[in-house]
Amino acid sequence: MVQEWTDGRLDDLSARVDRGFEEVDRRFEQVDRRFERVESEVRSLRLEMKDEFKLMRAKFGPIRGEFKAVREEINGVRNEINGLRGEMRDVQRAMVFGFITMTGAIITGFIALAIQI
Repeated sequence: MVQEWTDGRLDDLSARVDRGFEEVDRRFEQVDRRFERVESEVRSLRLEMKDEFKLMRAKFGPIRGEFKAVREEINGVRNEINGLRGEMRDVQRAMVFGFITMTGAIITGFIALAIQI
């Protein structure tokens, strides 16, 4: 069945399209209001965080020097430990050379005794 487009039908279609766009406009207004609320909350959170960070910096600012001193002390201890490692290697090396020397002396002594007997 073929329907003809009359002025009445075109006016009705135009009215329905207008109502649909009014609904879309209303929804966009709701989204805009919600977005404005979110923006406002984000702004207030940023300000609150900024204030909190200022307080934290003020609170921990003097302690920074103490942390730096502790860090320097730890680095000093590390350097001492590294120095001791080098000394321990030297001691180990001396002990190995002493062991080799003593072993050689003992073997030489046994050989000398064996030759005399």
